[in-house]
Amino acid sequence: MRVLFAASEMLPYVKTGGLADVADALPRALKKYTDISVVIPLYGFLELQNLEKVEDFELELGGISYSVEVYFTLQEGLGVYFIKAPLLSTTQHLYGYNDVDYANNDLRFGIFSASIVELAVRLKIDLLHLNDWHTALAALFIDQKSLAIKTVFTIHNLAYQGIFSQESCERLGIEPSYFNMDALEFYGQLNSMKGGIAYSDAVTTVSPSYAQEILTDEFGCGLEGFLHYHVEKLSGILNGINTKVFDPASDPYLHECYDTATLENKHKNKAAFLKNTKLKDPRKTLFVVLSRLVEQKGINLLIKVLPEMLEKKINIFVLGEGEELYTNKLNALSSKYSNLEFQNAYDEVLSHKAYAAADFFVMPSLFEPCGLAQMIAMRYGAIPIVHATGGLKDSVHEKKNGCGRGIVFEKFTKKEFSKAIGRAFKLKKDTEAFRESVVFNMECDFSFETGAKSYMKLYESLF
Repeated sequence: MRVLFAASEMLPYVKTGGLADVADALPRALKKYTDISVVIPLYGFLELQNLEKVEDFELELGGISYSVEVYFTLQEGLGVYFIKAPLLSTTQHLYGYNDVDYANNDLRFGIFSASIVELAVRLKIDLLHLNDWHTALAALFIDQKSLAIKTVFTIHNLAYQGIFSQESCERLGIEPSYFNMDALEFYGQLNSMKGGIAYSDAVTTVSPSYAQEILTDEFGCGLEGFLHYHVEKLSGILNGINTKVFDPASDPYLHECYDTATLENKHKNKAAFLKNTKLKDPRKTLFVVLSRLVEQKGINLLIKVLPEMLEKKINIFVLGEGEELYTNKLNALSSKYSNLEFQNAYDEVLSHKAYAAADFFVMPSLFEPCGLAQMIAMRYGAIPIVHATGGLKDSVHEKKNGCGRGIVFEKFTKKEFSKAIGRAFKLKKDTEAFRESVVFNMECDFSFETGAKSYMKLYESLF
């Protein structure tokens, strides 16, 4: 079976969120079982060396011809294709600038989706694995061309659906018959996500719990009824992480590497980390937050609880960027409290150092399709404190023995979150129980091995 995995971002080339991690880690895990390669856009800001031009073709969408070039490289043994096309490859950012999406994203990712299909035909691909709205229209284009290629469509976050005006259909060369409530139409507009759901052979989410949650009014983002209609082809498969990239025993970014036999080196990482902040005394419990500063991530709830946490003899480190409302509040708290350090940035290297330094990793998401940070934190020996939602619910357990162990609060309220923080303090005081949980989590398998087997079973079921 020849599989092409299509995504809008992928490590190590370009990343805004967990999709990039998955687009790297999952195909690598699947390589054991099938012939798989990845295709991503060649954005204008990517300056890559040693790319081989392997294809060029003309695409006609809406009566306009677009010249497309395809480049290829081997990235540590995994084949990666890059689509270079007008509009798609001329921007200096992925989706927009200063929190404003590019107005022509319908064309940019419509061209990308059509190019994916053309490349799949040329490579004699048996199955396309599409990810999120940026690639969703590829499933529709396959249907429109009556091609025999099977498709799996993975929803990483239903909140982002790729919604554009009805006129986008004409610009993208989509036949008018597809603009109806059973296909693309969504309150008079084109909904790319609906196209992926309607025309793929199977639809997955990135955790089992999220597959159930998106069928509800609370988390369905207006598509819960549509998803119920397609529920027979919907399933949830829990994401994993790249355990070679995220490995405290070999991580080049750490002050000192460590494993379960050398946990004293974790404390050395903590001491080294604090020296580069205003935070003092590595003997104090360190709570770390690494997050986009948006409502989904529970930042408002975090800000409500921070003042009472900061009255304790602890340290808190927050790294993230996002909405100005939250950055202003965090800056104000950081100015008031000497034991809170807030850095308004995205920094991959600093994130690795923070995971290694942390005693507890705080992730109070309102909803979380999967989340990878909690798994990375556990691999680095930081105990997660999470809201019981989506993939957090599936990967962190307080009262069960499954991998991994952490502090879990059920209701999304200040009271329940505060109680969870209290349970964390209690756990930290019990030195033996805390160490046991740290070691247990570090020995858990958070790789994509289990997920890859589940995806292979799904792939094979379609033939």
